[in-house]
Amino acid sequence: MKKILKYSIVLILFSLLQPVFGQPDTLPNYKIEERKALKELPEEVKYVLTFEEYLGYVKQHHPLLKQANLKLSVGEANLLRARGGFDPKIEVDYNRKKFKNTEYYDELNTTFKIPTWYGIELKANFEENTGQFLNPSVTVPEGGLYSAGVSFSLAQGFFINKRMATLKKAKFFLDQTAAERDLLVNNLIFEASKAYFEWVKAYNEQTIYENFLSNAVMRFKGVKRGVDVGDKAAIDSIEAKIVVQNRRLNLEAVRLKTRKIALEASNYLWLNSVPLQIREKIVPELPNKAILSNLLYLEGITSISQTNHPKIRSLNAKITGLEIDRAYKRNKLLPKLDLQYNFITADMGNFDNFNTSNYKAGVNFSFPLFLRKERGEVRLANLKLQDVNYERIAASLNIQNKIDAVYASIDSLEEQQELISDIVVNYETLLIAEERKFQLGESSLFLINSREQKLIQANLKANELQIKFLNANASLYNALGISEQ
Repeated sequence: MKKILKYSIVLILFSLLQPVFGQPDTLPNYKIEERKALKELPEEVKYVLTFEEYLGYVKQHHPLLKQANLKLSVGEANLLRARGGFDPKIEVDYNRKKFKNTEYYDELNTTFKIPTWYGIELKANFEENTGQFLNPSVTVPEGGLYSAGVSFSLAQGFFINKRMATLKKAKFFLDQTAAERDLLVNNLIFEASKAYFEWVKAYNEQTIYENFLSNAVMRFKGVKRGVDVGDKAAIDSIEAKIVVQNRRLNLEAVRLKTRKIALEASNYLWLNSVPLQIREKIVPELPNKAILSNLLYLEGITSISQTNHPKIRSLNAKITGLEIDRAYKRNKLLPKLDLQYNFITADMGNFDNFNTSNYKAGVNFSFPLFLRKERGEVRLANLKLQDVNYERIAASLNIQNKIDAVYASIDSLEEQQELISDIVVNYETLLIAEERKFQLGESSLFLINSREQKLIQANLKANELQIKFLNANASLYNALGISEQ
Protein backbone atom coordinates (compact mmCIF):
# COMPACT_ATOMS: atom_id res chain seq x y z
CA MET A 1 0.00 0.00 0.00
CA LYS A 2 2.85 2.38 0.84
CA LYS A 3 4.53 1.57 -2.51
CA ILE A 4 1.31 2.32 -4.40
CA LEU A 5 0.95 5.64 -2.56
CA LYS A 6 4.60 6.46 -3.27
CA TYR A 7 4.29 5.75 -7.01
CA SER A 8 1.05 7.80 -7.15
CA ILE A 9 2.78 10.86 -5.66
CA VAL A 10 5.65 10.54 -8.15
CA LEU A 11 3.20 10.36 -11.07
CA ILE A 12 1.32 13.43 -9.84
CA LEU A 13 4.54 15.44 -9.50
CA PHE A 14 5.66 14.34 -12.95
CA SER A 15 2.35 15.45 -14.46
CA LEU A 16 2.68 18.89 -12.78
CA LEU A 17 6.22 19.41 -14.01
CA GLN A 18 5.47 18.14 -17.49
CA PRO A 19 4.68 21.56 -19.03
CA VAL A 20 8.17 22.71 -18.05
CA PHE A 21 10.37 19.70 -18.63
CA GLY A 22 8.26 17.62 -21.04
CA GLN A 23 7.30 18.15 -24.69
CA PRO A 24 10.45 19.92 -25.82
CA ASP A 25 9.05 20.31 -29.35
CA THR A 26 6.42 22.88 -28.24
CA LEU A 27 9.05 25.66 -28.25
CA PRO A 28 11.69 24.16 -30.55
CA ASN A 29 13.80 27.20 -31.43
CA TYR A 30 13.57 29.39 -28.29
CA LYS A 31 16.75 31.20 -27.32
CA ILE A 32 17.73 32.68 -23.98
CA GLU A 33 16.98 36.20 -25.23
CA GLU A 34 13.48 35.16 -26.27
CA ARG A 35 12.78 33.74 -22.82
CA LYS A 36 14.01 36.95 -21.24
CA ALA A 37 11.73 38.88 -23.54
CA LEU A 38 8.79 36.77 -22.37
CA LYS A 39 9.52 37.47 -18.69
CA GLU A 40 6.31 38.64 -17.03
CA LEU A 41 6.13 41.85 -15.00
CA PRO A 42 6.48 41.20 -11.26
CA GLU A 43 3.44 41.59 -9.07
CA GLU A 44 4.25 44.02 -6.25
CA VAL A 45 2.27 45.34 -3.32
CA LYS A 46 2.02 49.11 -3.75
CA TYR A 47 1.04 51.79 -1.26
CA VAL A 48 -0.53 55.03 -2.44
CA LEU A 49 0.71 58.41 -1.13
CA THR A 50 -2.08 60.83 -2.02
CA PHE A 51 -1.50 64.49 -2.83
CA GLU A 52 -3.42 65.42 0.32
CA GLU A 53 -1.17 63.30 2.54
CA TYR A 54 1.92 64.56 0.74
CA LEU A 55 1.05 68.24 1.25
CA GLY A 56 0.05 67.47 4.82
CA TYR A 57 3.61 66.35 5.58
CA VAL A 58 5.01 69.41 3.79
CA LYS A 59 2.80 71.91 5.64
CA GLN A 60 3.37 70.39 9.07
CA HIS A 61 6.99 69.33 9.14
CA HIS A 62 9.12 71.02 6.47
CA PRO A 63 12.03 73.01 8.02
CA LEU A 64 11.48 75.92 5.65
CA LEU A 65 8.11 76.54 7.28
CA LYS A 66 9.82 76.88 10.63
CA GLN A 67 12.35 79.19 9.00
CA ALA A 68 9.49 81.24 7.55
CA ASN A 69 7.95 81.56 11.00
CA LEU A 70 11.26 82.96 12.22
CA LYS A 71 10.68 85.97 9.96
CA LEU A 72 7.46 86.64 11.82
CA SER A 73 9.29 86.29 15.12
CA VAL A 74 11.90 88.80 13.92
CA GLY A 75 9.14 91.31 13.19
CA GLU A 76 7.61 90.78 16.63
CA ALA A 77 11.01 91.17 18.28
CA ASN A 78 11.60 94.43 16.38
CA LEU A 79 8.24 95.76 17.51
CA LEU A 80 9.01 94.84 21.11
CA ARG A 81 12.38 96.58 20.87
CA ALA A 82 10.79 99.72 19.42
CA ARG A 83 8.20 99.84 22.21
CA GLY A 84 11.08 99.66 24.66
CA GLY A 85 11.93 103.23 23.67
CA PHE A 86 8.89 104.37 25.68
CA ASP A 87 9.61 102.29 28.77
CA PRO A 88 9.97 104.22 32.07
CA LYS A 89 13.56 104.42 33.22
CA ILE A 90 15.28 104.67 36.60
CA GLU A 91 18.76 106.21 36.72
CA VAL A 92 21.06 106.31 39.75
CA ASP A 93 24.30 108.28 39.69
CA TYR A 94 26.48 108.01 42.81
CA ASN A 95 29.99 109.46 43.26
CA ARG A 96 32.10 109.65 46.37
CA LYS A 97 35.67 110.73 47.13
CA LYS A 98 37.45 110.25 50.47
CA PHE A 99 41.18 110.80 51.05
CA LYS A 100 43.14 110.80 54.35
CA ASN A 101 40.02 110.80 56.46
CA THR A 102 38.64 113.72 54.49
CA GLU A 103 35.37 113.38 52.62
CA TYR A 104 35.81 115.46 49.48
CA TYR A 105 32.30 114.82 48.15
CA ASP A 106 29.47 112.36 48.38
CA GLU A 107 26.96 112.86 45.51
CA LEU A 108 23.75 110.92 44.93
CA ASN A 109 21.45 111.70 42.01
CA THR A 110 18.43 109.47 41.27
CA THR A 111 16.01 110.08 38.40
CA PHE A 112 12.76 108.48 37.24
CA LYS A 113 11.83 109.24 33.59
CA ILE A 114 8.66 108.50 31.63
CA PRO A 115 8.97 109.09 27.85
CA THR A 116 5.70 110.01 26.10
CA TRP A 117 4.58 110.14 22.48
CA TYR A 118 5.24 113.70 21.23
CA GLY A 119 8.81 113.96 22.49
CA ILE A 120 7.62 114.99 25.94
CA GLU A 121 9.46 113.39 28.85
CA LEU A 122 8.20 113.49 32.44
CA LYS A 123 10.88 113.37 35.10
CA ALA A 124 11.18 113.09 38.90
CA ASN A 125 14.52 113.57 40.64
CA PHE A 126 16.15 113.35 44.06
CA GLU A 127 19.59 114.83 44.87
CA GLU A 128 21.64 114.50 48.03
CA ASN A 129 25.14 115.95 47.99
CA THR A 130 27.59 116.41 50.88
CA GLY A 131 31.33 116.95 51.34
CA GLN A 132 33.98 119.53 52.22
CA PHE A 133 34.98 120.22 48.62
CA LEU A 134 31.56 120.07 47.03
CA ASN A 135 30.85 122.17 43.95
CA PRO A 136 28.65 125.09 45.10
CA SER A 137 26.30 124.60 42.13
CA VAL A 138 25.27 121.17 43.39
CA THR A 139 24.87 122.16 47.01
CA VAL A 140 21.47 121.07 48.31
CA PRO A 141 19.69 121.41 51.65
CA GLU A 142 20.30 118.83 54.33
CA GLY A 143 18.05 115.86 53.63
CA GLY A 144 18.27 116.32 49.86
CA LEU A 145 16.41 118.12 47.14
CA TYR A 146 13.36 116.87 45.24
CA SER A 147 12.34 117.96 41.78
CA ALA A 148 9.65 117.13 39.23
CA GLY A 149 9.35 118.47 35.73
CA VAL A 150 9.11 118.02 32.02
CA SER A 151 11.39 118.29 28.97
CA PHE A 152 10.22 118.61 25.36
CA SER A 153 11.18 119.78 21.90
CA LEU A 154 9.35 122.67 20.24
CA ALA A 155 10.66 122.36 16.67
CA GLN A 156 12.69 119.33 15.63
CA GLY A 157 11.38 116.18 17.30
CA PHE A 158 7.96 117.44 18.39
CA PHE A 159 5.64 115.86 15.80
CA ILE A 160 8.05 113.03 15.00
CA ASN A 161 11.26 111.88 16.64
CA LYS A 162 13.49 108.84 16.54
CA ARG A 163 11.46 106.89 19.11
CA MET A 164 8.19 107.60 17.31
CA ALA A 165 9.63 106.77 13.88
CA THR A 166 11.18 103.53 15.12
CA LEU A 167 7.92 102.32 16.68
CA LYS A 168 5.84 103.23 13.62
CA LYS A 169 8.26 101.51 11.26
CA ALA A 170 8.37 98.43 13.50
CA LYS A 171 4.58 98.06 13.26
CA PHE A 172 4.67 98.12 9.47
CA PHE A 173 7.78 95.93 9.44
CA LEU A 174 5.71 93.32 11.28
CA ASP A 175 3.19 93.40 8.42
CA GLN A 176 6.05 93.19 5.94
CA THR A 177 7.62 90.15 7.62
CA ALA A 178 4.21 88.44 7.78
CA ALA A 179 3.80 88.95 4.03
CA GLU A 180 7.35 87.76 3.34
CA ARG A 181 6.67 84.69 5.47
CA ASP A 182 3.60 83.99 3.31
CA LEU A 183 5.72 84.37 0.17
CA LEU A 184 8.23 81.82 1.44
CA VAL A 185 5.52 79.33 2.34
CA ASN A 186 3.81 79.90 -0.99
CA ASN A 187 6.93 79.08 -2.95
CA LEU A 188 7.47 75.97 -0.85
CA ILE A 189 3.92 74.67 -1.42
CA PHE A 190 4.11 75.49 -5.13
CA GLU A 191 7.47 73.79 -5.65
CA ALA A 192 6.39 70.76 -3.60
CA SER A 193 3.22 70.47 -5.67
CA LYS A 194 5.18 70.59 -8.92
CA ALA A 195 7.52 67.88 -7.63
CA TYR A 196 4.55 65.65 -6.80
CA PHE A 197 2.95 66.24 -10.21
CA GLU A 198 6.22 65.34 -11.95
CA TRP A 199 6.27 62.16 -9.91
CA VAL A 200 2.70 61.40 -11.06
CA LYS A 201 3.72 62.06 -14.66
CA ALA A 202 6.70 59.70 -14.48
CA TYR A 203 4.68 56.99 -12.74
CA ASN A 204 1.90 57.25 -15.35
CA GLU A 205 4.53 56.89 -18.10
CA GLN A 206 5.81 53.79 -16.34
CA THR A 207 2.27 52.36 -16.18
CA ILE A 208 1.76 53.07 -19.90
CA TYR A 209 4.95 51.24 -20.85
CA GLU A 210 4.11 48.34 -18.52
CA ASN A 211 0.71 47.92 -20.16
CA PHE A 212 2.07 48.05 -23.69
CA LEU A 213 4.93 45.71 -22.76
CA SER A 214 2.32 43.18 -21.64
CA ASN A 215 0.58 43.61 -25.00
CA ALA A 216 3.86 43.11 -26.86
CA VAL A 217 4.68 39.96 -24.86
CA MET A 218 1.24 38.48 -25.60
CA ARG A 219 1.60 39.34 -29.30
CA PHE A 220 5.07 37.78 -29.36
CA LYS A 221 3.68 34.56 -27.89
CA GLY A 222 0.91 34.49 -30.47
CA VAL A 223 3.29 35.12 -33.35
CA LYS A 224 5.66 32.47 -32.07
CA ARG A 225 2.88 29.90 -31.94
CA GLY A 226 1.92 30.90 -35.48
CA VAL A 227 5.52 30.36 -36.59
CA ASP A 228 5.60 26.97 -34.92
CA VAL A 229 2.49 25.78 -36.75
CA GLY A 230 3.57 27.38 -40.04
CA ASP A 231 0.94 30.15 -40.20
CA LYS A 232 3.46 32.99 -39.78
CA ALA A 233 6.85 33.72 -41.27
CA ALA A 234 9.84 33.29 -38.97
CA ILE A 235 10.85 36.91 -39.57
CA ASP A 236 7.63 38.02 -37.83
CA SER A 237 8.79 36.44 -34.56
CA ILE A 238 12.05 38.41 -34.76
CA GLU A 239 10.17 41.64 -35.35
CA ALA A 240 7.82 40.88 -32.46
CA LYS A 241 10.78 40.08 -30.22
CA ILE A 242 12.48 43.38 -31.12
CA VAL A 243 9.33 45.24 -30.16
CA VAL A 244 9.28 43.45 -26.78
CA GLN A 245 12.92 44.29 -26.19
CA ASN A 246 12.40 47.95 -27.11
CA ARG A 247 9.39 48.18 -24.83
CA ARG A 248 11.35 46.65 -21.99
CA LEU A 249 14.23 49.06 -22.66
CA ASN A 250 11.82 52.01 -22.56
CA LEU A 251 10.28 50.66 -19.38
CA GLU A 252 13.63 50.37 -17.62
CA ALA A 253 14.51 53.92 -18.65
CA VAL A 254 11.23 55.34 -17.34
CA ARG A 255 11.57 53.32 -14.12
CA LEU A 256 14.90 55.00 -13.50
CA LYS A 257 13.35 58.36 -14.31
CA THR A 258 10.45 57.68 -11.91
CA ARG A 259 12.83 56.74 -9.13
CA LYS A 260 14.89 59.90 -9.57
CA ILE A 261 11.81 62.12 -9.57
CA ALA A 262 10.42 60.30 -6.51
CA LEU A 263 13.66 61.11 -4.68
CA GLU A 264 13.31 64.75 -5.72
CA ALA A 265 9.79 64.77 -4.28
CA SER A 266 11.26 63.26 -1.11
CA ASN A 267 13.15 66.51 -0.53
CA TYR A 268 9.89 68.05 0.70
CA LEU A 269 8.96 65.23 3.10
CA TRP A 270 9.97 65.56 6.74
CA LEU A 271 8.69 64.19 10.03
CA ASN A 272 9.81 65.76 13.32
CA SER A 273 12.96 67.24 11.73
CA VAL A 274 13.85 63.85 10.21
CA PRO A 275 13.94 63.65 6.38
CA LEU A 276 11.78 60.96 4.78
CA GLN A 277 12.42 59.04 1.58
CA ILE A 278 9.81 57.70 -0.81
CA ARG A 279 10.39 53.97 -1.24
CA GLU A 280 9.93 52.14 -4.51
CA LYS A 281 6.69 50.47 -3.36
CA ILE A 282 5.07 53.85 -2.70
CA VAL A 283 3.22 55.32 -5.68
CA PRO A 284 1.46 58.67 -6.28
CA GLU A 285 -2.18 59.25 -7.13
CA LEU A 286 -3.54 61.68 -9.68
CA PRO A 287 -5.56 64.32 -7.76
CA ASN A 288 -8.83 65.51 -9.25
CA LYS A 289 -9.69 69.18 -9.69
CA ALA A 290 -11.93 69.36 -6.60
CA ILE A 291 -9.24 67.96 -4.30
CA LEU A 292 -6.67 70.23 -5.88
CA SER A 293 -8.83 73.31 -5.24
CA ASN A 294 -9.46 72.35 -1.61
CA LEU A 295 -5.77 71.82 -0.91
CA LEU A 296 -4.40 74.90 -2.68
CA TYR A 297 -7.13 77.35 -1.63
CA LEU A 298 -6.49 78.67 1.87
CA GLU A 299 -9.01 80.54 3.99
CA GLY A 300 -8.15 84.19 4.58
CA ILE A 301 -5.14 84.21 2.26
CA THR A 302 -6.07 83.28 -1.30
CA SER A 303 -7.74 86.32 -2.85
CA ILE A 304 -8.43 87.66 -6.31
CA SER A 305 -7.76 91.21 -5.06
CA GLN A 306 -4.30 92.44 -5.93
CA THR A 307 -4.19 94.77 -2.93
CA ASN A 308 -4.47 91.74 -0.66
CA HIS A 309 -1.71 89.82 -2.42
CA PRO A 310 1.23 89.26 -0.03
CA LYS A 311 3.73 90.69 -2.50
CA ILE A 312 1.72 93.92 -2.69
CA ARG A 313 1.15 93.90 1.08
CA SER A 314 4.88 93.55 1.62
CA LEU A 315 5.63 96.45 -0.73
CA ASN A 316 2.88 98.60 0.84
CA ALA A 317 4.35 98.04 4.29
CA LYS A 318 7.82 98.84 2.95
CA ILE A 319 6.55 102.05 1.32
CA THR A 320 4.84 103.15 4.52
CA GLY A 321 8.04 102.54 6.47
CA LEU A 322 9.99 104.63 3.96
CA GLU A 323 7.40 107.42 4.19
CA ILE A 324 7.85 107.48 7.97
CA ASP A 325 11.61 107.57 7.52
CA ARG A 326 11.27 110.45 5.05
CA ALA A 327 9.02 112.39 7.45
CA TYR A 328 11.58 111.91 10.22
CA LYS A 329 14.41 113.19 8.00
CA ARG A 330 12.32 116.15 6.84
CA ASN A 331 11.71 117.02 10.47
CA LYS A 332 15.47 117.23 10.97
CA LEU A 333 15.49 120.26 8.63
CA LEU A 334 13.90 122.23 11.48
CA PRO A 335 16.06 123.89 14.15
CA LYS A 336 16.65 121.97 17.35
CA LEU A 337 14.98 123.71 20.30
CA ASP A 338 14.76 121.68 23.51
CA LEU A 339 13.21 123.05 26.69
CA GLN A 340 13.06 121.69 30.21
CA TYR A 341 11.46 122.89 33.43
CA ASN A 342 11.69 121.32 36.88
CA PHE A 343 9.94 122.40 40.04
CA ILE A 344 12.24 121.86 43.03
CA THR A 345 11.64 121.57 46.76
CA ALA A 346 13.41 120.31 49.84
CA ASP A 347 10.21 118.86 51.29
CA MET A 348 8.12 116.21 49.57
CA GLY A 349 4.96 117.76 51.03
CA ASN A 350 5.54 121.00 49.13
CA PHE A 351 4.61 119.32 45.84
CA ASP A 352 0.99 119.92 46.80
CA ASN A 353 1.60 123.66 46.77
CA PHE A 354 3.23 124.52 43.47
CA ASN A 355 5.72 127.44 43.81
CA THR A 356 7.05 128.91 40.59
CA SER A 357 9.86 130.70 42.37
CA ASN A 358 11.71 127.42 43.02
CA TYR A 359 12.65 125.89 39.73
CA LYS A 360 15.43 124.66 37.47
CA ALA A 361 15.06 125.33 33.72
CA GLY A 362 17.12 125.12 30.57
CA VAL A 363 17.09 125.80 26.81
CA ASN A 364 19.14 124.07 24.11
CA PHE A 365 19.17 125.51 20.55
CA SER A 366 21.15 124.44 17.50
CA PHE A 367 20.77 124.83 13.73
CA PRO A 368 23.20 123.87 10.91
CA LEU A 369 23.79 126.76 8.53
CA PHE A 370 23.80 124.84 5.22
CA LEU A 371 21.77 121.73 6.10
CA ARG A 372 23.69 119.75 3.49
CA LYS A 373 23.60 116.53 5.47
CA GLU A 374 19.89 116.84 6.24
CA ARG A 375 18.94 117.80 2.67
CA GLY A 376 20.99 114.89 1.31
CA GLU A 377 19.21 112.46 3.61
CA VAL A 378 15.80 113.75 2.51
CA ARG A 379 16.80 113.41 -1.14
CA LEU A 380 17.95 109.81 -0.57
CA ALA A 381 14.70 109.03 1.23
CA ASN A 382 12.70 110.38 -1.73
CA LEU A 383 14.71 108.26 -4.19
CA LYS A 384 14.21 105.10 -2.13
CA LEU A 385 10.50 105.80 -1.95
CA GLN A 386 10.27 106.31 -5.72
CA ASP A 387 12.18 103.09 -6.31
CA VAL A 388 9.78 101.00 -4.23
CA ASN A 389 6.75 102.73 -5.78
CA TYR A 390 7.99 101.74 -9.23
CA GLU A 391 8.57 98.21 -7.94
CA ARG A 392 4.99 98.06 -6.67
CA ILE A 393 3.59 99.22 -10.02
CA ALA A 394 5.65 96.62 -11.88
CA ALA A 395 4.74 93.88 -9.39
CA SER A 396 1.03 94.69 -9.66
CA LEU A 397 1.14 94.51 -13.44
CA ASN A 398 3.19 91.32 -13.33
CA ILE A 399 0.71 89.65 -10.98
CA GLN A 400 -2.27 90.63 -13.12
CA ASN A 401 -0.60 89.43 -16.32
CA LYS A 402 0.43 86.18 -14.65
CA ILE A 403 -3.14 85.54 -13.48
CA ASP A 404 -4.53 86.27 -16.96
CA ALA A 405 -1.92 84.00 -18.56
CA VAL A 406 -2.68 81.14 -16.17
CA TYR A 407 -6.42 81.45 -16.79
CA ALA A 408 -5.76 81.31 -20.54
CA SER A 409 -3.51 78.26 -20.05
CA ILE A 410 -6.17 76.43 -18.01
CA ASP A 411 -8.84 77.07 -20.66
CA SER A 412 -6.53 75.94 -23.46
CA LEU A 413 -5.35 72.84 -21.59
CA GLU A 414 -8.94 71.78 -20.86
CA GLU A 415 -9.70 71.93 -24.58
CA GLN A 416 -6.46 70.12 -25.43
CA GLN A 417 -7.33 67.36 -22.96
CA GLU A 418 -10.68 66.81 -24.65
CA LEU A 419 -9.00 66.62 -28.05
CA ILE A 420 -6.29 64.20 -26.94
CA SER A 421 -8.89 61.97 -25.28
CA ASP A 422 -10.69 61.65 -28.64
CA ILE A 423 -7.36 61.03 -30.38
CA VAL A 424 -6.51 58.21 -27.95
CA VAL A 425 -9.91 56.58 -28.52
CA ASN A 426 -9.46 56.82 -32.30
CA TYR A 427 -5.97 55.32 -32.17
CA GLU A 428 -7.30 52.46 -30.01
CA THR A 429 -10.01 51.84 -32.61
CA LEU A 430 -7.43 51.79 -35.43
CA LEU A 431 -5.20 49.38 -33.48
CA ILE A 432 -8.07 46.98 -32.77
CA ALA A 433 -9.08 47.05 -36.43
CA GLU A 434 -5.50 46.44 -37.55
CA GLU A 435 -5.16 43.46 -35.19
CA ARG A 436 -8.33 41.92 -36.61
CA LYS A 437 -7.03 42.38 -40.14
CA PHE A 438 -3.75 40.77 -39.05
CA GLN A 439 -5.62 37.76 -37.71
CA LEU A 440 -7.36 37.44 -41.09
CA GLY A 441 -4.03 37.69 -42.90
CA GLU A 442 -4.81 41.09 -44.44
CA SER A 443 -2.28 43.14 -42.46
CA SER A 444 1.30 42.92 -41.20
CA LEU A 445 3.02 43.08 -37.85
CA PHE A 446 4.77 46.24 -38.99
CA LEU A 447 1.45 48.07 -39.36
CA ILE A 448 0.26 46.84 -35.95
CA ASN A 449 3.47 48.06 -34.30
CA SER A 450 3.14 51.38 -36.11
CA ARG A 451 -0.47 51.82 -34.94
CA GLU A 452 0.49 50.85 -31.40
CA GLN A 453 3.42 53.27 -31.34
CA LYS A 454 1.05 56.09 -32.33
CA LEU A 455 -1.25 55.03 -29.50
CA ILE A 456 1.65 55.05 -27.02
CA GLN A 457 2.62 58.56 -28.11
CA ALA A 458 -0.99 59.71 -27.77
CA ASN A 459 -1.20 58.26 -24.24
CA LEU A 460 2.08 59.94 -23.28
CA LYS A 461 0.79 63.23 -24.70
CA ALA A 462 -2.44 62.87 -22.73
CA ASN A 463 -0.41 62.25 -19.57
CA GLU A 464 1.74 65.30 -20.28
CA LEU A 465 -1.31 67.54 -20.80
CA GLN A 466 -2.84 66.20 -17.61
CA ILE A 467 0.23 67.22 -15.59
CA LYS A 468 0.40 70.60 -17.35
CA PHE A 469 -3.20 71.17 -16.30
CA LEU A 470 -2.35 70.37 -12.67
CA ASN A 471 0.68 72.66 -12.77
CA ALA A 472 -1.45 75.44 -14.27
CA ASN A 473 -3.95 75.15 -11.42
CA ALA A 474 -1.12 75.24 -8.87
CA SER A 475 0.27 78.32 -10.65
CA LEU A 476 -3.13 79.98 -10.46
CA TYR A 477 -3.36 79.62 -6.69
CA ASN A 478 0.27 80.65 -6.44
CA ALA A 479 -0.56 83.86 -8.33
CA LEU A 480 -3.82 84.57 -6.51
CA GLY A 481 -2.62 84.18 -2.98
CA ILE A 482 -0.35 82.56 -0.49
CA SER A 483 -0.41 79.18 1.16
CA GLU A 484 -0.36 78.74 4.90
CA GLN A 485 0.42 75.97 7.32
